[in-house]
Formats: sequence, C-alpha cells, structure tokens
Amino acid sequence: MTNRLPSYEGVLDAARQIEGVAVRTPLLESPALNAVVGGRVLMKAETLQRAGAFKFRGAYNRISRLNAEERRRGVVAFSSGNHAQGVAAAAALAGTPAIIVMPSDSPRVKVEGVIGFGGEVRTYDRWTESREAIGAAIAAERGAILVPPFDDPFIIEGQGTTALEMLDQADAPFDQLLCGASGGGLLAGINLVLAERSPDTQVFVVEPEAFDDTARSLAAGERVGHPQGPPSICDALMAPMPGELTWPINRRLAGALTVSDAEAAEAMRFAFRHLKLVIEPGGAVSLAALLSGKAKARDRVTGIVLSGGNVDPALYAEIIEGRFEG
Repeated sequence: MTNRLPSYEGVLDAARQIEGVAVRTPLLESPALNAVVGGRVLMKAETLQRAGAFKFRGAYNRISRLNAEERRRGVVAFSSGNHAQGVAAAAALAGTPAIIVMPSDSPRVKVEGVIGFGGEVRTYDRWTESREAIGAAIAAERGAILVPPFDDPFIIEGQGTTALEMLDQADAPFDQLLCGASGGGLLAGINLVLAERSPDTQVFVVEPEAFDDTARSLAAGERVGHPQGPPSICDALMAPMPGELTWPINRRLAGALTVSDAEAAEAMRFAFRHLKLVIEPGGAVSLAALLSGKAKARDRVTGIVLSGGNVDPALYAEIIEGRFEG
C-alpha cells in the first residue's frame, strides 16, 4: 500500500490501467426525464459496468497493481455488496484469492455475485461488529492485502475515471452533477476530476435520510457520523462516516441532499418504466433527488451517476409492482 494522496494525475493513470478491462459505460439521455425536470439530464449508466456497479473501476485499479508475491497471498475487503463484487471480479482477473467481509443482511444477490466470481464470504453483524477489525484480523492471519472500499488512493482514482468519461461523452458542459455517497470514494474521484477539468460545475452529494453523514460533516465543517437508526433499502450507502482520505476532497461540495426510501423506490420505478434500466436503491438516489424536486434542474444540464444495479429480486418486484411503501 502507499501513503500518497489521491490526485487528478492518478485518475489519468487509472484510466490507462483499466482501459480495455472496465466497461466504458454509456452516458444516456431521456426525453421523458428531461420533460419531467425541465432541463437536460445526462445519466452515467454504471449499472452496465462489470459486476454491475462503478466499484469495479477502483477495485481493478488497485488489484491489478499487485506484484506476484502479493497475488499469491490474496486480498481481503469489507463491503455491503458492490465493492465486494468488484473486488471478487478483479481478483479473479488477476488470479488472486479474495475473501470478502459482508454484513449478514447484505442482499442475497450481492452475496451470490461474490461467490460467483470465486470469492469467499465472511459475514458479520453490521450493528455489533467492526468490519474494519475483522478485515484487519483476516489480513494479518493470511498475509492478505487489504483493499478498502474507499479510503485508498488507487480506489478513489479508479472511481474518478467515471467523471473523465462523462466529460468526454457529454456534448455540453455540466452545470451540476449529482452523486450518491457512502464513504465518498466515487464522489472524491469525481471531485478530483471536476476541480481540474470543470471547476464551474456544482457537485451535490445525495444520501439516504438516515445516513446523511456527508451532509452532517459539511454542516459541522469536520468529519462526523450519523446517529444509528433503522436500516435503509439503500444498502450501498450506509457507511457510518466519510472516509479520512475522501472527506478533505469532498469538502468542495456545493451542497448535500437527502432522499427517503420511498423516493428512491419511486426513482427505481421510473427507471424501469421510462428508462428501461434496472437500478438498485442506492444507485437511484441521484435520480430520486431530481424526480422529487429536491435537486433543481430546470434549464440546466445535470449529470447523474446511476451507480449500481445489483438489487434483490424480491425487493425489486415489490417496488416495481407498487407494494413497497417505504
């Protein structure tokens, strides 16, 4: 591992590292969505990324750089699901074993995804056990390389390639960009790129109502967590606090928005009906902020990241059929 800080130059290097392996996902536009919000919305469909989420970018950027001895020892990661699958997929490509520490309440589809890529799963109770402690213990026992979900420069820089592609694919400057956040790795990568390439673009974080640690940190002027409360269907966005590496980068945010589970579910229904896309709850929060009117998009060009599509089939059916009440 390295002690260096993530940088824009690192994002450019990550783009070269993952080229031809990670999917260059499309930037989509929908007349139906534009009509609803009164402006242009350009959607980065990371639902179509390898392993179904943007997380593969950072995972591959980190794991592909392991030397032969490190690959022999394997990797360990902790994640509610999308980083888990990204790491398992990247490890399979690198020919290194992977063990993933996952919450016992992780969606079954995400657990099965890890196993399908050849990863080993170790479950834990997210409310009473520390995933960081468990991951560190496994790494020490096996000599494995720890691949954190967001607090690693290679991870942040890999996620930042999402923004590089968005800027290259867009036919107009972005007035604003909305992105969901858990620990803030994707958001930090995006901010590194926009600070350099499009500094006038306003960047807003979108979080579940009960997991608004980034919003609280912005208000406090320092990194703080959120109170423990009931879980959200946005399982990918339930980190307790912004990352140590991500927070200093994300302090440049223009603002923070929150959405309810019901609003995330409605965004998933809209995506199914009008965009013909399957989006998981955490991946739909930016779309939810637009559809709920919490993000103002009239007469603006708005970029959003549809960050993942790994949704539990039973929950998805309940949401699409209108049986989920939030």
